[in-house]
Amino acid sequence: MAAKVASNTSKVFQNHDDVHISFEDQQRINRFAKHNVRMDDLKMELEMKKNDLKCVEEALEEIELFDEEEDIPFLIGEVFLSHKLGKTQELLAETKDGVIKEIASIEAKTKIIKAEMDELKAHLYQRFGSNISLENDD
Repeated sequence: MAAKVASNTSKVFQNHDDVHISFEDQQRINRFAKHNVRMDDLKMELEMKKNDLKCVEEALEEIELFDEEEDIPFLIGEVFLSHKLGKTQELLAETKDGVIKEIASIEAKTKIIKAEMDELKAHLYQRFGSNISLENDD
């Protein structure tokens, strides 16, 4: 019985040293890895921009409660400037539009990179099968 277990074990743990990786395949693997890191960075950036958008929207809602004649501080760069309600609402609306455009830009970049990653993944899995793992552990 022990000999049977040992023989089955040797079949499970096969050495895959016979897989040849060409220079082009290595380039594809490297490109996939770079895109994977870039996607992670873009996901973090997108999350931050969505948080910024949420903050701007909340600020727009909050300042509706202010008096029209009251000065409202608005952060531009590293300096707070005081404006009347109408001007502050305009500035916040412009900021909101800018953040929405940045989010759209990030999503477009993500879509392009994802398409190339899918193409690379398909080629690499076709070439190496189960000898390569390109899945995220998320």
